[in-house]
Formats: sequence, C-alpha cells, structure tokens
Amino acid sequence: MANDEKKTAHPEELGSSNFIRQMVKSDVASNKHGGRVATRFPPEPNGFLHIGHAKAICLNFGIAEEFGGRCHLRFDDTNPAKEDMKYVDAIKDDIKWLGFDWGEHLYFASDYYEQLYQFGLDLIRQGKAFVCSLSEAEVRATRGTVKEPGQHSPDRDRSIEENVDLFERMRKGEFEDGKYTLRAKIDMSAPNMKMRDPPLYRIRKIHHYRTGDEWCIYPFYDFAHCLSDAIEGITHSLCSLEFENNRELYDWLVDALIESDAPPKQREFARLNLTHTVMSKRKLLRLVQDGHVRGWDDPRLMTLAALRRRGYTPEAIRDFCEAIGVARRDSVVDMALLEHHIRDDLNQKTPRVMAVLRPLKLVITNYPDDGEDVFEAPNFPDDPPRMGSRRIPFSKEVYIEQSDFMEDAPKKFFRLAPGREVRLRWAYLVTCTDVVKNDAGEVVEVHCTYDPETRGGSPPDGRRVKGTIHWVSAKHAVEAEVRLYEPLLKDAEEHEDVEDFIAQLDPNSLEVIADAKVESSLANVEPGARYQFERTGYFVVDPDTTAERPVFNRTVPLRDSWAKIAQKGGGGPQKK
Repeated sequence: MANDEKKTAHPEELGSSNFIRQMVKSDVASNKHGGRVATRFPPEPNGFLHIGHAKAICLNFGIAEEFGGRCHLRFDDTNPAKEDMKYVDAIKDDIKWLGFDWGEHLYFASDYYEQLYQFGLDLIRQGKAFVCSLSEAEVRATRGTVKEPGQHSPDRDRSIEENVDLFERMRKGEFEDGKYTLRAKIDMSAPNMKMRDPPLYRIRKIHHYRTGDEWCIYPFYDFAHCLSDAIEGITHSLCSLEFENNRELYDWLVDALIESDAPPKQREFARLNLTHTVMSKRKLLRLVQDGHVRGWDDPRLMTLAALRRRGYTPEAIRDFCEAIGVARRDSVVDMALLEHHIRDDLNQKTPRVMAVLRPLKLVITNYPDDGEDVFEAPNFPDDPPRMGSRRIPFSKEVYIEQSDFMEDAPKKFFRLAPGREVRLRWAYLVTCTDVVKNDAGEVVEVHCTYDPETRGGSPPDGRRVKGTIHWVSAKHAVEAEVRLYEPLLKDAEEHEDVEDFIAQLDPNSLEVIADAKVESSLANVEPGARYQFERTGYFVVDPDTTAERPVFNRTVPLRDSWAKIAQKGGGGPQKK
C-alpha cells in the first residue's frame, strides 16, 4: 500500500475491537476443531525480529493463552541462502524476553522436508502438479496481467510418469540450479495471480544450516507454510495482510493433500507500521551489512534486540500492542504513541538520579574550599517510602547544564542568570554573581554565592524561587559516555524505493556525548540497569559499559509529545 493512501486516525480509534479474538471465540463456542485452539508464530530465520513481529507474537501467544490452547514456534526455513542459526537463537531470545514460551512446541519447516517432498509427488500423481523447464524470467513473462490470462507452460501436459521421474531426479541432484521447478497445475486465467500455476519446488544446491547437504531441492514458502500448519494441527493461522491473496492457494493445497474436516483457518490482520523508522527486513539487513548502523541491536533500529539495548521494557511493548489493537486495514502508528507507553511504564519503576550531559562548572565562592555536604534524595520523589533514597555528595564546585545558564536571559527564563537566584535540587539556593569567559567570549565558569540557611532547598523566610536545576558535585562526579538517539529517518514515512530510503537516513540520528558527568551513585552500574536522569529523560546502561566508564543510552526523553501530536491530528494510527 502506498504511503500516501494512509491518513490520520483519531486517538480514540486506538484499541479497536479485536475481530480475531471474536472469530476464535465463535469457533470455540461452535466446537470447531473440537474446541481446540492452536496458533503459531512462524518466522523465517533470515534476520532479527522487529517491533512489527512483536504485534504478531503478542496476538498469537495471547490468543492461545486466553483460550487455553497452545502456540507453536516454527521456523519456516525454506531458503538456505539467507538463513542462519544465529537468527534462530536471536528470535528465541526475543520471544522469551517479551514474556512468552512455546514450551515443547518448537518446530522447523525443515523437519517436514521428507513429508513435503512426498506431498509434491502426491500432487503429481493427482495430475495437479508438473515439472516445468521455464526459467524464472520466462515464468514471470508468461503469467499474464490482471486483465489478461497467462500462457500455459509447454511442459504442462507432461505425463504423470515423466513428471514423477523428473521430480525424483531433481531430488537426486541430477540437474543444475534453475533447470526445473515443480509447479502446481491450477488456472492460468485465475483472477488471483497466486493461482496461476505457482512454483512449489526449486533446485538449490546450497548447504542448509540444519539439514546440511541432504537436500538440493527446497519447497517454496507458500507450499511449506500452509502444509506445515496442517501437519502441526494448527487451528487458526493468523497472518498479516500481505498474505491475503495467498489464502486461496493455501486452501487449495491443504484440500488437495490433507484429509481434515476442519483444516487451519487463515485470517489476516493489519501489520504494524511506525513513523520515522524502517520495518522491512530487507532494508534492515542492508543497513546492517552496509554499516549504516552498528549492528542488529543498534538502538536506532526497531528490532527487538535494539529496543532491549535501548532500554525498552517488554511490559511496555505488550501494552502498546494491546493499545493499537488488531485491525483489518493497514495503518501507520506515530512513534510518539510507542514512546508514550515506554515512558508510562518506566515512570513507575525507574529510580531518579542526576546527570549533567553538557557540563558547565559552577563555583560557590562563599562555600568552604574543603567543605562537603551530603544530601539525602529519594529515588522516587512521588513515593519516597517505596524505594528508599540515596546519598548525594556536595562540594564547592558543581557541574550544571550549559542550557541552565544564560548571560542575557529574557524575563521568562527561570533558570540561572547574573543576579538571579535558583534552587540546586535537594541542596541550597544559589545566586549568580559573576562569570568567567574564554578568549572566544564563551562562558566557561559561573560564580555564585549560596545561602547556608536554605539547606535542602527550602528558604526559611518563605521567599519564592521559581527555578530549580540539577547538578553534580565536580569533586565526586563520575565521567560517563551518553548516547542520544533520534529517529533514523528524516521523514515520517518509510520509503519503498531503496535508494530514496538510504537518502532519507538522518546523519544526526546518533549523538555521542563523551564527557557527561553523573552522580557518584552511578559509579558501578550494571548493563541493563535503568534510570531517569532528572529533567532529561530515561536511560539504560549499555553493554559497552566498563568498570572505569559507564555508558548510557537514552531510552526516551521525559517530555511526552503524544498529547500535542494527537491535538494536531497526527497522533494515532493513520488509516487508509
């Protein structure tokens, strides 16, 4: 679907009725499939899972759990040229991280290669398949158009005996790649192009990551996918909308080869699309292979591995998938809604700390040179008893954010400026008395005096101070690297054209701050630990962290932009 065919929906349309759930509920009530519910999540092991897969995972595993059924994890590994065990392992990790478990129901399409091969022979013997010598380009050229029927292959009327002989010799490896394919014999004038004698098997003399060199012919995805569902006794085959036209072929194959009163019931739902990001595995692979990102887990990507590294929580992703609902039409969801759910979840579980990303030294001239204070600060200001507090050291010199000082400040600037008084969070009130500049005229140091009667930040005389800024003691600060991430694409929509897509990459999507200062409580943090940097955002400790130098990834900013975007009409899914 073209991007310009999608338009904005209002936020109240989110979380619409789940028609899939209603379908399954009706089937269970009517005792279809004997009341069983068996779903599956069938990824191809040719890349890492992304946020769109999370929607399918939550739906399939969630439906199975809700109706007391089971959900299979099956790897549809029919293309050995692109598949690898590293992807299998990564996909398993992602599903478990999301909170789902397939138990004993782990399968591979390659488990069924012999059975699928026999299905191919069965179709030939029924007169419903033939071995074709046309090349891939010739097959494409003879398929016809939506207005014109296709042309029959010159091999369509081979005898059953000859087709069986050729197919068996294909398996034995007697022919080179591309010499023959096995095609279904259906209808070259069918309105559904998928039904125009589609290919079922091809010759590929490539090593398979599981079966090795045992096979040199491999089933096409459409052949293996639906028959694997039937073999496993899947009751509800839930697919994204791009497989809607495949349903007729799937039904044809299952009817021809599987004896069942209640074959798998396929239903399609809209895939998840997000603004400002890349959701195509082909494009993700190119980004990784061409070095545009640092790997599959680069936090600028929407792979689940990347989101985990960026500090997203599985609970928030599951809540997000529930909120957007399951629709029948493709839509584009604003990234702000996903960030809204991440922020909402992290707010409940993330302790507060102080960190200065772009330091400016502040010297308290009337504070003792060797003096020190220690302040008790709650980890959760809204609920101090819940998670306790931490001790924050204070000294004559502290770091503040450069943006919290302005030499020529306008009237509504409520932070630090010459002659103005502000509150240092949890500490004292300070008043700016002077500045130090470098040769270029830039302020490199701010001098202040403090009021010792305002310990804890509360003036005893009740005077009002509008500005409160965060700080870190220079003497006790821990130097850290902070990585700030912005959307990968400059435009909101993903582009289908590959070159245009590369051109839309934002070169400023990653900013690395090498000399940030964080409070001393963060001296020995472990990878994966999450914090809210007060007034800045939510951050997670990156695996690159060392004992000498912590590294933090920004998960999301503190500011919740979802409400403003929604008011402008750009905040919900954008429906066709």
